[in-house]
Amino acid sequence: MVLLTAIAAGTLAGWGYARWSGVTWQPPVFRATWLVALGFLPQLMAFYLPYTRRLLSDELASVSLICSQLILLVFTFANLRLPGMPVLMLGLGCNLGVILANGGFMPLPVEAAARLVDQTTLNSLAVGERISSASKDVLLPEAKIILPWLADRFVAPPFLPYRFAFSLGDVFVAAGTFWLLLVGQPTATKITN
Repeated sequence: MVLLTAIAAGTLAGWGYARWSGVTWQPPVFRATWLVALGFLPQLMAFYLPYTRRLLSDELASVSLICSQLILLVFTFANLRLPGMPVLMLGLGCNLGVILANGGFMPLPVEAAARLVDQTTLNSLAVGERISSASKDVLLPEAKIILPWLADRFVAPPFLPYRFAFSLGDVFVAAGTFWLLLVGQPTATKITN
């Protein structure tokens, strides 16, 4: 959700700034864009498609998440020359680091989960296990999380219709994406009315 917001905000801000500056805004030109699709595919299979996620064990889902992060890191490295990409890469690296340090899934502190769901739902969740087969998160007490400051510890404000937890790495990914799209590929073509 954080990434989608950054994409929308960055695109609108980039387009608006280019328009205000009198130039035409175009999205950045990436190298090896096929890596994005290849990087998303393991997550799609392991977490988003109900049929395939039921077939995968936790171990295979974990490997899928790690492979996905590695492929996306390769994509960012291939495009490191673009503005914002180093920050995006830092965010992916933070997320991969905390995932690897905590057994292959993103740790969700019990304290953050308590701000997301009611107490009855929280009591039904098993500490130390994945939240569900559709989740990349494993529920852990803060004291058992390795690199706890990189976990999914932040929670969206209660006034939003969709509640979610996110990490510092997600913030870096969003900031890098916003910056990347804000700058875009401005051209020297003046806009005439």
